Amino acid sequence: MKATQVSKENGVVKFQIEFSKEEFAEALNKAYLANREKFSIDGFRKGKAPRKIIESHYGNDIFWDEALNILLENGYFDAIKEMDIEVIAQPKLDTPEVKKDEPVVITGSVEVFPEVDVKKYKGLEVEKMETKIGAKEVNEELERVQKSQGRMETVEGRKSKKGDTLVFDFEGSVDGNVFEGGTAENYELKLGSGQFIPGFEEQLEGKESGEEVDVKVTFPEEYHAEELAGKDAVFKCKIHEIKEEILPEINDELASDVSDFETLDEYKKDIKKNLQAKAKETDESVMKDRALEALFNSNEVEAPASMVQNELENMIYDMNQNLAAQGIGLQQYMEWLGQTPEQLMEQSRPEAEKRIKTRILLKNIIRQEGLTVDPAEVEELMKEFGAQYGMDVEQVKTMSGPDTENYFKEDALTKKAIDLIFENAKLKDAKAEKKDKEDK
Repeated sequence: MKATQVSKENGVVKFQIEFSKEEFAEALNKAYLANREKFSIDGFRKGKAPRKIIESHYGNDIFWDEALNILLENGYFDAIKEMDIEVIAQPKLDTPEVKKDEPVVITGSVEVFPEVDVKKYKGLEVEKMETKIGAKEVNEELERVQKSQGRMETVEGRKSKKGDTLVFDFEGSVDGNVFEGGTAENYELKLGSGQFIPGFEEQLEGKESGEEVDVKVTFPEEYHAEELAGKDAVFKCKIHEIKEEILPEINDELASDVSDFETLDEYKKDIKKNLQAKAKETDESVMKDRALEALFNSNEVEAPASMVQNELENMIYDMNQNLAAQGIGLQQYMEWLGQTPEQLMEQSRPEAEKRIKTRILLKNIIRQEGLTVDPAEVEELMKEFGAQYGMDVEQVKTMSGPDTENYFKEDALTKKAIDLIFENAKLKDAKAEKKDKEDK
């Protein structure tokens, strides 16, 4: 097989793929073997007639279309690699003129990834972020750690209060009829958590273990179960146990229990250092997003309709997957929103176009700057990805298929392009920006 790029104009490549007569002959034989069962010829059992006999009955070209499909099945992708082009749509192929015992030449055209000259990607103005970690954030983290080390203890000799956790049975009824989903045994509820409908938890405060309580509530008008919305209900409750959370003191002992430090002061310094490092990462991530926004706003670029459509379909697919994980169907979700599939697509179109235009800009910056990644960088990315799911690099390759390395390579190149844009951005203090506007 030999592939030749004939021309490239307005984002469309015209090409020619030539298959040798030997390749075509092999494809013809494969087509015959795959389809001979379909032919019944007198004197032969079904599927056993020789190819020449079938061709003499149905014409020499009976297997040609199938043979061309066989040639293109792998040959087209090999041709793309040989021509070193990145296609963004299905090719349009011309009907080839096929002659027996001669090479087969297939011509066609295909849309390719747009090449544009990106001019404004250095010196972009980005609002500076510099989060400072202080005592408030350190204390909040200490309280989180303190809570993680807490334990629940059964309360003796006092009544329940807000913040306690009750272990109780309940049975709910409306108009004397027990309703589905309104009954449970040994249920654990933290009073004041807002887990139950308004008015429920407050009626369980000031009660004792072993006490039986009738909790009277009214379901909200907008309650998700229509048959209960706005209805008065009674929950018969039996309290089995009252528990309270016991938290350790925030002191040197806690610090030594949860860290490698002996004193609280040392532990606080370490917490501040780690929180500051995380804050810096978060700030940088936000600023890079803002740099991409500035890149998009500073450069006009056309987004091919085929790429936008593919992105739209991917967005809807991802939305469907995310909803399914929550037990919600896409159709049900659209009904809640009062939308049709067409309206959802149109609503998502501006975001799809923005994503595609940003991708085009980044990819052309990579080309213009000659950015590269070495195999070791790609390997490291696959290793990091695999570590999240308990897999080694080979398992990642197997799971993701033959294009795995190329996918991670593209990801690494994109990150390098974003880093380049950010490193060359002008970080502007928000206060200074506000003053500039006031001066004007």
